[in-house]
Amino acid sequence: MAAQPNFSNRFVRKTQLSANEYHKNFSKLDVEIITAITSAEADKITPLMSKIYLRLVNTPDQYWEREGVLRFEAECREGKQVKAWDVLCETLGVASATANKAVTWLHDSGIIGYFAGKNGVGIRIFLNRASSSIGVRAASAGQKILHFAPASSGEAHASQNEAAFNDSFAVLDGSDSDLNPHAPKNGADTKTVDKKVSDPTPPLDTQSHAPNQSEGREVEATAQHPSTVSVDEIVERLKNELEPCVRSAATQAATQTAAREMARTREWFETKALPKAVRVAQHETYDLFRKHGSLDERSRRARADLEVGRTTSDSYTPPVAHKLMPEEIRETAETCVALLETQGKAIDVTLSEISSEGGGWLLPEDAPRVREAAQTLLSERSERG
Repeated sequence: MAAQPNFSNRFVRKTQLSANEYHKNFSKLDVEIITAITSAEADKITPLMSKIYLRLVNTPDQYWEREGVLRFEAECREGKQVKAWDVLCETLGVASATANKAVTWLHDSGIIGYFAGKNGVGIRIFLNRASSSIGVRAASAGQKILHFAPASSGEAHASQNEAAFNDSFAVLDGSDSDLNPHAPKNGADTKTVDKKVSDPTPPLDTQSHAPNQSEGREVEATAQHPSTVSVDEIVERLKNELEPCVRSAATQAATQTAAREMARTREWFETKALPKAVRVAQHETYDLFRKHGSLDERSRRARADLEVGRTTSDSYTPPVAHKLMPEEIRETAETCVALLETQGKAIDVTLSEISSEGGGWLLPEDAPRVREAAQTLLSERSERG
């Protein structure tokens, strides 16, 4: 009998929970969705449709933006940028084409929602619910909803459907008050005020000055609003408070933007502009030499040995073929790369011209070393450019 895996530590031979147990680390799947992802139509798209959906549901916590919403963003791994789509394919465990077909079908079927944004927004996947798996709880029949009377408005002093007081103690204006605000000239009033008498207003001294109703309201309004701030003053205060903050934020933002632009310009100059300028200057120098007759066929061959300045063929003595040192290998490789960039001459052509078998000075055993060094230089320049 074949050996069976031991799941005793992970799984329990149990189909129902006890009264004191509950579900945890548990996911629910809609029956309608299970039927759809295991259907023959889903198998025509890819036989891995159910596995892909289960891996979406069981995605690690770092990819969950909130409940039911997955978010995949670009990641930086070992100095390289990994796109959000590649992260999604790694999570699903399938190839890019299979993931594209599966996600498209799930989205078109309404099982998931799919949104891919630009500018670093990433990919969002929404795990939808089947409409047949959503139920609505009905209101309880025995529940009573008590009617609450609305609060009184500013116009009425009390709600019309609320219990009334026996008497009102609210001060409507200066004339209806329990106390006499104007003391008589012959001393304070000694008569006791009772709210249950028919005339609640105490007698006033005839010699005292009784202000009219409009004057009393004017004084009361002045007392309630001791100081009124004009709109211009409010605007001026806001301006004084906000203007330094806005100016500081604008200055800081401009400084940061200028610093980023300077860094970007410097990086572009060092990685692209400067190497290209060197290549153009070298090319123009070779063209100038060729125009003035300083470079003929023999001098172009001699240039591979860094003898560019020779003007006459009679004064040039070709070097003796010898085994090259590492520095000479490097210089010869740079010359081959320069001829490739300026004249389009292949590296093997240059090596054949300076080979000792064709009358040059490069030994056959040194040619592979020079070729390898030239290929390394080309790779380094392509990465920088």
